[in-house]
Amino acid sequence: TQLINGALLAELTKTDVITDFRSRDLAAGGEGAPLVPAFHKWVLSGDVPRGILNIGGISNLTVLPERGSDDEVLGFDCGPGNVLMDAWIEKVNHVRYDQDAVWARSGKVIPQLLESLKQEKFFSLVPPKSTGRELFNLPWLEARLNGEKPEDVQRTLVSFTAETVTDAIRNFAPHIKELRVCGGGAKNPLMISELALLNPELVVTTTAELGVDPQDVEGLAFAWLAYRFDRREPGNLPSATGASGSRILGCLYPA
Repeated sequence: TQLINGALLAELTKTDVITDFRSRDLAAGGEGAPLVPAFHKWVLSGDVPRGILNIGGISNLTVLPERGSDDEVLGFDCGPGNVLMDAWIEKVNHVRYDQDAVWARSGKVIPQLLESLKQEKFFSLVPPKSTGRELFNLPWLEARLNGEKPEDVQRTLVSFTAETVTDAIRNFAPHIKELRVCGGGAKNPLMISELALLNPELVVTTTAELGVDPQDVEGLAFAWLAYRFDRREPGNLPSATGASGSRILGCLYPA
């Protein structure tokens, strides 16, 4: 479900609005997501194969070959990013997120719960694949709880995201040399340290090391999609979304 009203935004701002980037990809047989891999390829490719991991509500991974390679770019959703952690702390502690993972650090991982969460069938699918809050949400989590300490649940959810990302790397991107993290999850020091621990063979840092603030990557990506629409150039990667071909994405509501 996409909540958009480009016509109203254009009316209120008296500005051209380019929006609704997913519909054309869906019409071409794709999943409409993830759309950021095309931008990642354009601006974040390097001299070695690398993964760009966006940890927003949902985590998604772009697998970039080294610059100049003819190898295909792969992109797909890995599973939950921050969505379950944020929903859980908001329910229990009435705050929107776990600043610097302070609450998660006060708990411990519950192995049985972690394994139960990882049994969700989404994780056995192969790319291209996408998911969202329609699957991974608070009721989904609560159905798998059995009276555990709240802080232990929060700590387990950090490992849940880190381990499902690591599984995705091992299954579909074992050749990468670097993992660059962006999105809100890049500000979670416990998440970054756990990803580094689980992937000792990789250089694990944020996209700040590439000159792009982790919080800016997704906004820049959709500005780039608008730029591509304005030039009537494709904005999707069929290898990431599963569409039948490259398509110009978006629609224009003039000022």
